[in-house]
Amino acid sequence: MPGTRGPRIRNLGLQALGLAGVAVAAVVTALVHGHVTRSNLHDLRERSLNTLRLTEATLRGQLLRFDRLPGLLADERTIRALLLRPGDLGLADQANRYLKDTATRLGASDLYLMTRDGETIAASNYDQPQSFVGGNFAFRPYFRDALTQGEGRFFALGTTSNKRGYYVGAPVVLYDRAAGPQALGVLVIKVDLDDIERAWAGNDPRIIVTDPEGIVFMSNRPDWLYQGLGRRSAAEMARSRATRRYAGQEVGEIPVVARRHLNLRRLDGGHLDGRHLDGRGEAGADLIWVATEGGGEREYLAVQTQMPEADWTVMVLSATAAARLDALVFAIAALLAMGTAGTGGMLVWQRRRQLAERLAVQQATQAELERRVTARTAELARANRALEDEVEERIAAEARLRETQTELIQAGKLAALGQMSAALSHEFNQPLSAARNYAENAGLFLARGDLAEVEANLSRIQEMIDRTTRISRHLRDFARKPDQALRPVALAPTIAAVQELLGWRLRQAGAGLIVELDDPDLTVTAGAVRLQQVLVNLLTNALDATADAADRRLHLQARRVAGGLVELRLGDRGPGVPAQLRERIFDPFFSTKEVGKGLGLGLSISYNIVSDFGGALELCDRPGGGAEFVVRLHEADREGEGT
Repeated sequence: MPGTRGPRIRNLGLQALGLAGVAVAAVVTALVHGHVTRSNLHDLRERSLNTLRLTEATLRGQLLRFDRLPGLLADERTIRALLLRPGDLGLADQANRYLKDTATRLGASDLYLMTRDGETIAASNYDQPQSFVGGNFAFRPYFRDALTQGEGRFFALGTTSNKRGYYVGAPVVLYDRAAGPQALGVLVIKVDLDDIERAWAGNDPRIIVTDPEGIVFMSNRPDWLYQGLGRRSAAEMARSRATRRYAGQEVGEIPVVARRHLNLRRLDGGHLDGRHLDGRGEAGADLIWVATEGGGEREYLAVQTQMPEADWTVMVLSATAAARLDALVFAIAALLAMGTAGTGGMLVWQRRRQLAERLAVQQATQAELERRVTARTAELARANRALEDEVEERIAAEARLRETQTELIQAGKLAALGQMSAALSHEFNQPLSAARNYAENAGLFLARGDLAEVEANLSRIQEMIDRTTRISRHLRDFARKPDQALRPVALAPTIAAVQELLGWRLRQAGAGLIVELDDPDLTVTAGAVRLQQVLVNLLTNALDATADAADRRLHLQARRVAGGLVELRLGDRGPGVPAQLRERIFDPFFSTKEVGKGLGLGLSISYNIVSDFGGALELCDRPGGGAEFVVRLHEADREGEGT
């Protein structure tokens, strides 16, 4: 019996070692699972935030595009005359046709005019079966707010058309010297947001936009439309009924089982804005569990932001099942790897011990060599697997990055167009105010019988109208979706249109633009709208770069060069671009401006557009200081010239 004591002690030691190994493996697996789950949720939140930013920018750009238009259209003489004489059928017909033509040119869903009591007396859809003419919409908040606050905004389901729309209302004001300004009625523009919703259709996460009562009215998942996210209070339901926001549409409820706030520490260097951080400076998100039809539950990671100008809440919900499954698979793989390594190590150790007992000292060297070969082989196999996993992850990350960059570029363009439309409002107000003064003076001269002065004032009014029309046409052409086909584009009218668009900016900055064309008939192969976008981006950057310069003159030159090319050079007298930044100047999201002054997309967008034209965009040194951007395009014949 004493001879069996040694093996028995060794067996007990092996059992204890095995139990300890199992315990360590369980702890390590739990830690790995927790870390990978948190990392996956963090990545999922980052992707969701990118989608949220794009969605918010797209919506905000669409709303800003139409924000000031009702106030401008309300000053139309025909509109004011009809409100003064609502029973005049001739004026009503003129107003109907004016609203229809304006709605078509602006790309709006509907335009309609209401009296002070809410009755619609003219509409762009006057000749349609479901015309708004004769309807009374005094119960809508946008009508009351326009009369009492000077503007009204509201999103609702149309009671006549049963179509969703964003309504922007502005009062039609009569300025009386004795009584002061008086609101005669309200002009309303209805904006259709269906195109934006259709653009979300291919997105994997659920995108929803809710009203102040928590009802989903926009989503890339039709099954969630017109449903409240969770149970709504009696006050919220009463407000929905009072405004008839959804007309006769039945409002349901998305069955939210539970909702929990999730804090994720910022691993991205703190680039998030305050709307997406919790009170401790951590990037937050919500975990929401929604009941499914089969009796189960589906978990979503939700991020949201507010749009106070429209009183909307934009939310992106991403399913967490894939992230959690990936973490589970990773943890199981880690456990199997540890088990395989432990078992292999145990077998190797036992084999070495048996060989040592049987073959003694003479075969110890051979056993050591075999152990090293086995360990090296396992290490190489693990390294190969790790390298393959890293390559796959990098390919997937690059694909997601390209998709995100494409979406951000389009959103940046829409936001820039919205800001440009708002900034040009004073360009419309100036000729309109002048036209009003000339009209009033013409009335006085007419009363005196001075027909020569009346004719002169009418001529000046025509000039103001022509100026407003030119600005509106250039803004509309720049805002429309460009044609991707390449065709001959004349440089002279294209540069003239850009000067018209940025005239307000040049005057505001006190800058001058010197244009030199070697040949006024120079024509290049490009797309007219996209070429305008390139020139607007380059001129805007030049104005920003020379904000503090003593000499703010800009020099734009176009000439033929060798190889059948046309070269456009835009130079400024600013501080120039440091040498260490030149290699990154065309990278997406790279900007030398202060935070909040831009997305860093202008030069990247311009570079890609010029490349699509088959040309090149580069930064060159400018003699005497400053920066000079050079655009080289292929020269084309004027025959078949595009617009």
